Amino acid sequence: MGLRLLCLIFCRLLGCFLLLGRSTAANNAEVLALRHEVAVLRRQVERPRLSWADRAVLSALARHLPSVLRCHRLVTPGTLLNWHRRLVRWKWRQTAVGPGRPPLPEVTVAFIQRLARENPTWGYVRIQGELRRLGHRVAAATNRRLLRRCGLPPAPQCASRQTWRSFLRSQAHTLLACDFMHVETVFLKRLYVFFVMEINTRRVHVLGVTAHPTGAWVTHLARNLLVDLGGRAGCFRFLIRDRDSKFTAAFDAVFTGNGTAVIPTPPQSPRSNGFAERWIRTARVECTDRLLITGERHLRTVLVWTAQRVPHHDTPAASTSAGDAQLSRLIGILTPFRSRGRARSGCRPRSRRRRTAASR
Repeated sequence: MGLRLLCLIFCRLLGCFLLLGRSTAANNAEVLALRHEVAVLRRQVERPRLSWADRAVLSALARHLPSVLRCHRLVTPGTLLNWHRRLVRWKWRQTAVGPGRPPLPEVTVAFIQRLARENPTWGYVRIQGELRRLGHRVAAATNRRLLRRCGLPPAPQCASRQTWRSFLRSQAHTLLACDFMHVETVFLKRLYVFFVMEINTRRVHVLGVTAHPTGAWVTHLARNLLVDLGGRAGCFRFLIRDRDSKFTAAFDAVFTGNGTAVIPTPPQSPRSNGFAERWIRTARVECTDRLLITGERHLRTVLVWTAQRVPHHDTPAASTSAGDAQLSRLIGILTPFRSRGRARSGCRPRSRRRRTAASR
């Protein structure tokens, strides 16, 4: 803005020096021509728009005009006063501040909502204390207002609203799931893979690969799993498996001796073992469907690498919404009689068709 003003002043001063070398008659003729041009423009343009530099130059030149001519210029004394008032308002202009306290940052609001959802027994004062430990000073009334706005009830009501999803999520650290998957090699030979998954961390243990699985082979792999788990083997209380004939009584006895109860899924209900079925799909889509498997050693190496690359969770709080949805499907284990009744009635369950498409 200042550079533009200096440029205009320099141009006008240069024009004054050029006028000194011209005759008076030429200057008078130019003045008359410019007056007529200004009159024509006034008839066509109602209100011209002037920049800040144009106003400064016109204000300086207007001081040297006679008082009679000042009333017929674009810049009148009233215009100069209006410009001055604008400058004064611009100088004392301040940023408008709304009434009341400033709002909380979005990060703090999201953190308060997360604390309330993950800890249903915490009240407003408890959340206030936890926030103060972390360096955030938020009043209990503010927590109440934010949580009510989000539709979260007080702590007593929130704690009493226990759902199957939250109940099963709290039991996830005690659950194991096992299943078989098959892969066709490049020589059209079918290989079977036996794996066990930790529901809490989604960690997969690829125990063995063979072309002829038997009950003794599966029992031997179960013993190897307990040896590999070591001290953590006592943390698992339940093992979910299907009703395959290779899961013999000896296999169940291995886990029963460790204090782990074996829970068979209802007949023709693969969704009851949703975590294992979902990992089979992931291994197929991301690995085995993209490779030509040559043998047992090749398949085992590929699946172990896949199990290490697929992201798992170290804590239950880090589980995804998709994992929570699969965990809620374990409710089907609690209602086995419904599936049995459907199977006896002669109706083919819809889950059977899904299991066939998934190609266990």
